[in-house]
Amino acid sequence: MKEVFASISMTDLFNGITVLRESIAHIEQSMSFDILLGLTVLSIFCFIGSLIAIPWILIRLPSDYFDMSVPRHWMKDHHPILRIIGLGVKNCVGIVFILVGFLMLFLPGQGILTMLIGLSFLDFPGKRKLEARIVGQHTIFSAINSLRHRFNKPPFTLS
Repeated sequence: MKEVFASISMTDLFNGITVLRESIAHIEQSMSFDILLGLTVLSIFCFIGSLIAIPWILIRLPSDYFDMSVPRHWMKDHHPILRIIGLGVKNCVGIVFILVGFLMLFLPGQGILTMLIGLSFLDFPGKRKLEARIVGQHTIFSAINSLRHRFNKPPFTLS
């Protein structure tokens, strides 16, 4: 690590600071204060919303939700027209969660968990396998199950 810092000259450091200042000046010139303020408020809103929504959704899912051996049927006993409308709304909500989750990878928030919730709303071939693969990663699986434990919910099971 020392070798990396030793290879950086003062000129390189000065050039980096100059580029950073020019980038900030460009952002200030191209966006009004109102837009920057709006983006800041939106970022704070998304961060607080994710802190509330993600745990709320994860503790309400059944413990076998990610288990591939358990079939899932959404709105099975409803009228076909109502089911189609419901699936359309559910997929739109899923797309919004995925887009917001992607933004949260760069802004404050729980980006990966938000995108996982978005995936769970979407309907596409291979979705359950993808969900199980994502949730099956040790850090994500243990984080979700520790959250469920805090709310006295059984841990998720994977097949």
